Amino acid sequence: MIRVAIVGAAGRMGRILLAQVLQDPALSLSAALEHSQHPLLGQDAGLLAGEEACGVVLSSDVELALAESDAAIDFSAPAASLAFAEKAAAAGVSVVIGTTGLNAGQKAELAELAAAGAKLVFAPNMSVGVNLLFSLCAKTAAALGEDYDIEVVEMHHNQKKDAPSGTAERLGEVLAKARGLDYEQDARHGRVGMPGARSKNEIGMHALRGGDVVGDHTVIFATKGERIELTHKASGRETFAKGALRAVKFLAKAEPGLYDMQQVLGL
Repeated sequence: MIRVAIVGAAGRMGRILLAQVLQDPALSLSAALEHSQHPLLGQDAGLLAGEEACGVVLSSDVELALAESDAAIDFSAPAASLAFAEKAAAAGVSVVIGTTGLNAGQKAELAELAAAGAKLVFAPNMSVGVNLLFSLCAKTAAALGEDYDIEVVEMHHNQKKDAPSGTAERLGEVLAKARGLDYEQDARHGRVGMPGARSKNEIGMHALRGGDVVGDHTVIFATKGERIELTHKASGRETFAKGALRAVKFLAKAEPGLYDMQQVLGL
């Protein structure tokens, strides 16, 4: 049985992860972590997740949690995720990171940890469906070629802090690679005023925010006479949690390294 710690356990995603771990016979909940000033410290993690009491309480003791865990799942914030990953790597604990908003430097630091022997899965979206979308978009972009303009549109709830979403950025990177472009140079984030005619080497990125939308992503391939749209809509966060659990089980058998969900799912 794999002993799993949840980082940010009292948040919306954290509580879903707690419930999923408690319900999985191949996993056991070893720790539930939150920051040191959280008002719910000491509460039973099972009750926080809407399950029966499990005996694991919400704590801020990272060192103790790592000492009692084989793996951890972290959907917190970029700086916090990186700091935790460094401590987990030193303790020999594998980490699944679903945090969005990491910059290029932080991603490079994760790669360095993996090169030094850490076992990590990092993915901006753990959903099986979204990762299938990545694969389909790569094949579609390569097959259609430069005659088709590419636009990426995403929508999330009104409390989301980063834009575009990590999933949309990953879509942009996948599409750019398939078309032989550079995402950092060729992405166009929104349009205003008089930007001029659209160039062939442009990938449009558009972020919408409103209500309680969990996550919608659409990739549009448009040319004269037709348009192809590939869309994924998440109606609940359970899909991300289930993917994270699959990643934990993948890492239990994997060699040290930095993996993504494409590798976890065999796509």
